[in-house]
Amino acid sequence: MTGKTETGDSAAKERWERRTQGPLLVAAVLFAVAYAVPIVVTDVAPWIRTACRYIEWSVWAFFALDYAIRLRLAPRRWRFVREQPLALLAVLLPLLQPLRLLRLVSALLLVGQRARMTFQVRLTTYVAGSCAGLLMFGSLAVLEVERNSPNGNIQTLGDAVWWSFTTMTTVGYGDLAPTTGLGRVLAIGLMLSGIALLGVVTANIAAWFIARFDQEASEERRQTAAIEALTAEVRALREEVTELRGGSAGSDDSATGASPHVSSPRS
Repeated sequence: MTGKTETGDSAAKERWERRTQGPLLVAAVLFAVAYAVPIVVTDVAPWIRTACRYIEWSVWAFFALDYAIRLRLAPRRWRFVREQPLALLAVLLPLLQPLRLLRLVSALLLVGQRARMTFQVRLTTYVAGSCAGLLMFGSLAVLEVERNSPNGNIQTLGDAVWWSFTTMTTVGYGDLAPTTGLGRVLAIGLMLSGIALLGVVTANIAAWFIARFDQEASEERRQTAAIEALTAEVRALREEVTELRGGSAGSDDSATGASPHVSSPRS
């Protein structure tokens, strides 16, 4: 009975994830727009800023509700929590320290968790999406933090994008740098993320080459085995033909020796 219950809960969980994947992706896009508008447009109307804030928290509540329902439908809840610690941490972050930057990081974690669970995409596609998301949100976050700093030199979106790109790639020209504590924490996160993503790309390329070499070696071994088998078969056929020819020659000799000798009448 317990096995049937777990099977039913797993099926219900899978149905819920399939049905909510589209709305959650739309909600993630709304969250990104609501987060970006007040930062990019500095003179935005107060009501737009308030609406964006409500959208952020509404989307956040949607993701939190989704996590709660998936936890409720999971056959083994503690196992579900243990296997997805980032999702739980993302849900709890706003309760621990309600900063917009932490809400942003949490939203990224939640979207990433759902994307990995529902889509079997190639690793390169996932890495490219992660790079684009970190670049965009990192630029917005550092611009929000550094724009009002007295000694800040990241004042425009272009400066923020340039800084995020050089930081993620660990180039670090030094022409632009955060001056606030939160900005430097963000820089550390981008640097570590950039190193990790570059490592994943390098490992993926190396794995691709190794797989190609293994495939070629396997194909070569298969062809060698096929040639050896064909050679053995040809050798066996030759031996069989030789035996047949030898047997045929012996039969002809026997037939010739057994024929009666007819003497000439004159003898």
